Amino acid sequence: MIRKKRFLLALSLVLLCLPREATLGMALPFFKIGVASWYSESDPGIHFTTANGEIFDDSRLTCASWDFPFQARLRVTNLTNGLSVVCRLNDRGPVRRLNRLIDLTKTAFQEIAPLRYGLIHVKVEIVPTDQEVP
Repeated sequence: MIRKKRFLLALSLVLLCLPREATLGMALPFFKIGVASWYSESDPGIHFTTANGEIFDDSRLTCASWDFPFQARLRVTNLTNGLSVVCRLNDRGPVRRLNRLIDLTKTAFQEIAPLRYGLIHVKVEIVPTDQEVP
C-alpha cells in the first residue's frame, strides 16, 4: 500500500511538470522551478543587443531563458521569501552548463532579492496575456 502511494505521489509530481496545451495549440510549460541569477550591462561578455534584437537595458524588467517563448510575461517568485516580479522574456540564456533556469536583469532581481545573493531558488510561471499584472 505504501509503495502504491509513493508511486502515485511521484507520478503526480511528474505530471505537474509536464507542459500544458495553450489555446493556440502550442505546448507551453505552466511553471518550472529552478535557480535564477542576474546579469547587467557592466558584466563582461554581455552583448549590446538581446537575442530578439532589442537593445539590452538592465534597468528594465526583462529576463533571459531557454525554456519559455520570446515576449512571454513571466512571474518569477523567490521561493525563500515569497516576493515576485513579472518580467518580459527578450533574451536567451543563461549558459546551459550552469544549470540555471533564468537570468533576470539587475533591476528585476533586486525586486525579489538583494544582489549580493547572486543565485536564488525560484518558481517561474507564464502570466496569461489576459491577466492583469500587479
